[in-house]
Amino acid sequence: MFPAFHKVAALALFGYGVSVCFGQTPVAPTAQQPAAQAPASDGVSAPDAQIGPGDLIDVRVFGVPEMAATTRVNSNGDITFPLIGSTHVGGMTVGQAQSSIEQRLVSGGYLRHPQVTILIREFTTQGVSVLGEVQHPGFFPMVHSERLMDAISAAGGLSQRAGKVVIITHRDQTQPMTVNLAFNADALQQQSNIQLRPGDTVNVGRAGIVYVTGDVNRPGGFVLDNSDSVTVLQALALAQGAKATASLNKARLIRRTAAGPQEIDVPLKEIASTKKPDVGMLPDDILFVPNSAGKSAGRKSLESIVQIATGVLIYRP
Repeated sequence: MFPAFHKVAALALFGYGVSVCFGQTPVAPTAQQPAAQAPASDGVSAPDAQIGPGDLIDVRVFGVPEMAATTRVNSNGDITFPLIGSTHVGGMTVGQAQSSIEQRLVSGGYLRHPQVTILIREFTTQGVSVLGEVQHPGFFPMVHSERLMDAISAAGGLSQRAGKVVIITHRDQTQPMTVNLAFNADALQQQSNIQLRPGDTVNVGRAGIVYVTGDVNRPGGFVLDNSDSVTVLQALALAQGAKATASLNKARLIRRTAAGPQEIDVPLKEIASTKKPDVGMLPDDILFVPNSAGKSAGRKSLESIVQIATGVLIYRP
């Protein structure tokens, strides 16, 4: 899974095996001092994660704490490390970078059996951006090979208004990929949960939602499939019908337009008896069914109806 952003991911690789796990021995002295245990890593071990420009990394040599360095990879992919100076790590995996630094320390005559550990504190290149209808849009580090639902989970999951269409744009391609997100778990595993690449942008689209409020049994917003259309009678059925106290012929359809909310009278009683044709609804339309108890209750303002609709529960089919 994705770690939280800025959380330390521990990426350890002991390149020389068990036989050298006894601390560092400088070249000149012959006596070997016992070393303390290596500190436990606070994160996910991922030697295959790739280091890129802008990443902030910790580089440590086991048993030589004075050589520890926290450094940011520059635009050329280089870092500066004690004794060996500038060294290239950009584009390498963590394991490759550790081996490269170990070899530089050996070839320079500084240490005989170095064990280098790299901790990536901030990922700026190896991650995916998750946007749109998720709980917490943002950039999320990609330590391992991840799938679409891993990225959505890292962003806190889908919002109530999430649709089934997800657009994935690869960093090295201009043509985006469209994925129809299956909410059925089995279908999701087989069809929609595709592999992601570092640098991908995932954009979760908003679903079409129609709202039914007022004197109905289950007021709420009802998510439509991307190809669905719905009429006012069908929407009323989704809301489990009107209450006995409802004034059906005084229902109104509120449609949001560029010029502002548009109000359409909807005589539901006459439509239900086929005296008048059913009325189609568009995404974000609001069907308001007033109570017959009084005129003031029946003529709520457009603003109050819209405000009520924004606070209702959202239901998925």
